[in-house]
Amino acid sequence: MGRYDVYQNPEKSEHRHTPFVLDIQNDHLEAVETRLVIPLRDARSHGMRLERVHPSFRIQEREVVLDTPTMATFPRSWLRSPIASLRGEQHQIQDALDALFGSY
Repeated sequence: MGRYDVYQNPEKSEHRHTPFVLDIQNDHLEAVETRLVIPLRDARSHGMRLERVHPSFRIQEREVVLDTPTMATFPRSWLRSPIASLRGEQHQIQDALDALFGSY
């Protein structure tokens, strides 16, 4: 597991509107049984976006939006093999987190 890895959403009933989740937890917290993730929602069904808080990415030919305000924790065991990595987009992701938490 690695920070900025993308996984299939383990909640199969949500795949249509939220196909993926992004792991944003520090890599050095392996002892923690949960991982902090942000949903990657289908861009067509996301609705209103705030550019800084909701950056978009392309994952497996799908345009998805990082829904930063709705981050959650999942049990580590729910996240199988990563299907992509957004490590190269870490500045955009960190900017979204900073906008949400108040750092400018």
